[in-house]
Amino acid sequence: MLNLLNLLAPTPKRRPPQTFAATIRHLGALGLFFLAILDSTPIPTFGGPDILTAVLSATHRNPWYEYAATATGGSVIGAFLTFHLARKAGSAYLDSKFKKGKVTKFLKLFKKWGTGTLVASTAIPIPSPTTLFFAAAGASDYPVGKFLALVTLSRAVRYSAIAFVADHYGRHFIRALRHPTQYWGWMLFFIALTVGLVAGGILINRRLETVPA
Repeated sequence: MLNLLNLLAPTPKRRPPQTFAATIRHLGALGLFFLAILDSTPIPTFGGPDILTAVLSATHRNPWYEYAATATGGSVIGAFLTFHLARKAGSAYLDSKFKKGKVTKFLKLFKKWGTGTLVASTAIPIPSPTTLFFAAAGASDYPVGKFLALVTLSRAVRYSAIAFVADHYGRHFIRALRHPTQYWGWMLFFIALTVGLVAGGILINRRLETVPA
């Protein structure tokens, strides 16, 4: 009788499998930590830690500085792993993970503008290959202590700014997206900022192209 009732009962709907992004977000700070590690390796995340830091901070589950610290810690660990592997393998590591045509140019550029390019690419979310700068630092015998200090400080500034803005102005930002005409001043500011960051990334790429191989 019970088996018959079970057969007649409606079949429960299966939940669709969660995507990687949904799983990472569900894990909260832990997911952010591992995503930040991944982001500082040659595996691309397309700005995942920045976006997740903003999303988690805007939900007010935990204080914004906890997410900033978590993202910073994960990013520093990932950066050190990339740095350490490149230090051991040298240019062979860069050749295996990145386009060979740009490896030599990156090494020459880093030896000339190492600290400046490292800070800019790490602190500012410009479209630049930050991981390649980490690897170039390792292959160029860059001081380990200086590397860790710069990456930690730059990432802390970056993620703290993102988390603070998302925590304090998250609702206003969403409201601005829904009613852009009411916040045209801020929208123009963010557009100008985005254009500036993109232009910075283009200038870095052009500098790479002008460096003799």
